[in-house]
Amino acid sequence: MEKQPEVHGPEKAPEKQLDEKTLERKLRKNQKAKEKEEKRLKAKQKEAAMLQAQPALDVLKKVEKKHRGKAVEDENPEDFIDQDTPNGQKKLLAPQMANQYCPSTVEKSWYAWWESSGYFRADSASTKPPFVIVMPPPNVTGALHIGHALTVAIEDAMIRWRRMSGYNALWVPGVDHAGIATQVVVEKKLMRERNLTRHDIGPDNFVCEVLKWKERYGGTILNQLHRLGASLDWSREAFTMDEQRSNAVTEAFVRLHKEGLIYRDNRLVNWDCTLLTSISEIEVDHIDLKEETMLKIPGYATPVQFGVLISFAYPLEEGLGEIVVATTRIETMLGDTAIAVHPEDKRYMHLHGRYAVHPFNGRKLKIICDAEIVDPSFGTGAVKIAPAHDPNDFEVGRRNNLQFINILTDDGKINSNGGAQFEGMPRFTARICIIEALKAKGLYKGAKNTETSLGICSRTNDIVEPMIKSPQWFVNCNTMAKVALDAVRSKRIEIIPPQYEQDWYRWLENIRDWCVSRQHWWGHRVPAWYVTLEDDQEKTLGSDNDRWIVAKSESAASVEAQKSYPGKKFILNQDPDVLDTWFSSALFPLAVLGWPDDTADLRSFYPTSVLETGLDILFCWVARMVMMGTQLGGDVPFQKVYLHPIVCDTHGRKMCKSLGNVIDPLEVINGMTLEGLVKRLEEGNLDPDELNLERKLTDYPDGIAECGTDALRFALISYTSQSDRINLDIKRVVGYRQWCNKLWNAIRFAMGKLGVHYSPPATVDVSIMPPICKWILSALNKATGKTVTSLEAYKFSDATSAIYSWWQYQLCDVFIEAIKPYFFNEPQEFESARVASRDTLWVCLETGLRLLHPFMPYITEELWQHLPQPKYSCRQDSIMISEYPSLVEEWTNDNLENEMDIVLDTVNKIRSLKTRTERKESYNVLENQAKVKGIIQILTENDETPADCAIAIVNKDLSVYLKLQGAINAEAEREKLRKKRDGIQKLHHAVTHMMDASGYREKAPQSVQEGDMRKHIALLQELEVVSEAEKKLDAKTDNI
Repeated sequence: MEKQPEVHGPEKAPEKQLDEKTLERKLRKNQKAKEKEEKRLKAKQKEAAMLQAQPALDVLKKVEKKHRGKAVEDENPEDFIDQDTPNGQKKLLAPQMANQYCPSTVEKSWYAWWESSGYFRADSASTKPPFVIVMPPPNVTGALHIGHALTVAIEDAMIRWRRMSGYNALWVPGVDHAGIATQVVVEKKLMRERNLTRHDIGPDNFVCEVLKWKERYGGTILNQLHRLGASLDWSREAFTMDEQRSNAVTEAFVRLHKEGLIYRDNRLVNWDCTLLTSISEIEVDHIDLKEETMLKIPGYATPVQFGVLISFAYPLEEGLGEIVVATTRIETMLGDTAIAVHPEDKRYMHLHGRYAVHPFNGRKLKIICDAEIVDPSFGTGAVKIAPAHDPNDFEVGRRNNLQFINILTDDGKINSNGGAQFEGMPRFTARICIIEALKAKGLYKGAKNTETSLGICSRTNDIVEPMIKSPQWFVNCNTMAKVALDAVRSKRIEIIPPQYEQDWYRWLENIRDWCVSRQHWWGHRVPAWYVTLEDDQEKTLGSDNDRWIVAKSESAASVEAQKSYPGKKFILNQDPDVLDTWFSSALFPLAVLGWPDDTADLRSFYPTSVLETGLDILFCWVARMVMMGTQLGGDVPFQKVYLHPIVCDTHGRKMCKSLGNVIDPLEVINGMTLEGLVKRLEEGNLDPDELNLERKLTDYPDGIAECGTDALRFALISYTSQSDRINLDIKRVVGYRQWCNKLWNAIRFAMGKLGVHYSPPATVDVSIMPPICKWILSALNKATGKTVTSLEAYKFSDATSAIYSWWQYQLCDVFIEAIKPYFFNEPQEFESARVASRDTLWVCLETGLRLLHPFMPYITEELWQHLPQPKYSCRQDSIMISEYPSLVEEWTNDNLENEMDIVLDTVNKIRSLKTRTERKESYNVLENQAKVKGIIQILTENDETPADCAIAIVNKDLSVYLKLQGAINAEAEREKLRKKRDGIQKLHHAVTHMMDASGYREKAPQSVQEGDMRKHIALLQELEVVSEAEKKLDAKTDNI
């Protein structure tokens, strides 16, 4: 006779055991002549009856293994191979699902079919409510990195969710010409491959080289976006330098100039002495130094000293002595034109209005009073003023009408204004010479370590010089900034997470005018022409600031010149400068929809719904889009701003090329050997000394495993709960790839149990279903509600967590295991449960796949297509245009969920005891029997506590005891109870602290207060249970 497999579960009460043994003897007697297989099936029937208490996992695995072994004999290998699908057609799936999930196989063909079917396109004439995202245009400088993959994952999840929810969803793609970044990359390429500079080939040929680069990497970016599953409307693709966008840039510049918001002036700019151009704030990285630090600077053979405050004296006129000042940039003293003191500082009142004398050129430096810049308690209370080389000094110079003297050439050498003694010296070489010269004159007073912030160009690693330049074009930001401030304060724009609102206010309240002139060759030429008259004596371009004409074209400028200079002959020369890349980027939400033309897209889709981007460009891009959108478009460009964290490596370092830690998303999707990672670095556009191969060897000793798009997207989105930084660990992505295999197997199981002739019902009647089916549908309902509310609140990590938990812990771990016995037993008495389980399983899988689709588009499409289709309902051709799940009121069953939670928690406690101890028997003690009547076997509260048992407390009503083979380890049990007590006390303290908080009783809703009080009471009761268990344990050990 076949031995019945042991089923581990709560041991039944003695009288129940006796009844079951009698029943089993009768059954064996009545079935003596039957086959062994019938006995095995009868044993399974018993297991199914016990399933509500605990799944019979060990038995089912043995049965499944036998069934699988039999099925393998009948398999045809060709049934598992997908047919070749013509490009753009619906994927031809194999008759049978493969035994394992393979990302590259699953992700093939779907994207081309989606695109060719028109699923990505939005209709400006649609009556559906619009939902619009403009994708932050990636730079055309190279391939997308993992930060772009995060952007794509989040935005595509939003778009797919809204599209499935009945919105006219538009996601606009684009690429940014990235002026300085692209020019730097192409210049490096020219030098490395042909040993040429841009000046060697000239502007026209250089632009041709950049366009070649754009074509090469534009295709790379396009391929990456396709592989990432981005459901972008490619019919609306934009490039910031295409004709439409270029027209928009010209129109914006002309309009703003006409409205007095663009002007030309001598002002301070961020100057890069390597790039020979002004740069924007986004290109400036600020590093904080705590003390003297030696840094390697481009163009200098030896490291340069920073983080030192140097003191020196200026002689006073008329023999009045000297005045001591201090600076971290001693070279700028060559451009000093004043010394500022506080008007109420008694030490210097006798010097107000007098002069110091510059020791190297004899220039008189007026001693001025300025309460804004001078802190009399800091240092000597006297501040040197170099208005042409410091932002604060510049403002002092404006307030006090000081002379502005630039002492640097464009490439960072001392010019003639710095004096013959230092002219021609590189700025940091001059720094040393100036100190020696001051010492020689007895004016050097010493140096000490100091904290300082240093601006470094992210493109060149050169020190950024605040420098006044020949007239540049500036945007007056004051009025537009006030509008942008009000847009957030009035909630016309919502910033998510809200903590960044304060950064928004702080930056815009202190905004400076924006320099939009750039001295390089790749970009939009400034639409301004200089008029040189035939009889002008001075013909230098820009020598007369009033001769500039801003116009949409040279012909329009000529017409204006004729009006301004009637009857005179003139020559027009366009400004050689180009506009800051961020100027065209600031217009992007308008320009991609057709502005300045009155297009159907502009009327239907502006303002857009949400801008999703990295928090590091909140000011240089987001704020400027709001300013430009309100000024030129008449409304805010978007209603919400979602700022995602910055992706860093697993060590928390920002990803950058010089660290060698940048990851191409395709390397994660396809997998990459270590050799491949190293080769990609070596063949990149990095200087040899920028390569960091050691980092690759350390972080990826075995390369990167193939993870697929779905796992990468899901992992990145699940990381978004990490505040402002994501420390990406590839192992986590690998974990989600393994989870995809779990989903795959769940559908494979379903296909086997549903059968080839199964037809899903149009609806399911929950009222006649077994409890396990009611429970999983209620849990699905809850997961759906949590997912939707999380998406609406832009809490994407919470959405992925809700979906993952339902699929993993409720559907796969519990429901599928719980219904397996119905399919391994044929008796008629299980038929109704079997039918209900089939229908419930299909509903769960079909609904769960739609719930997951926005996050994992490829695997959900493939699995959804494998599921049987209802006969009498019209199902969409693709999951991506199917309806997103919503709450089904009749599925909700909170009481059953609570009861199931107790059962599952009990099982988990028993399992945890099993892993820690030798097991023999287990008991469940329940004091409130009504809650779980019929679900688990109980002992009455009057029963004696089983001797020699380990204990696990489930809640205030329920404890689990495990009988041990040997003597109980009292100390181990005390430690468990102590930890349990500490955990409960911590929770109790948190609830009490919240309830005692100021304003809680007045502000918290009554329902919240009642819920908190219930938690408070329940935690106290749990503490009593722990205390009672401790007392019983002490009593037992005392009697030993």
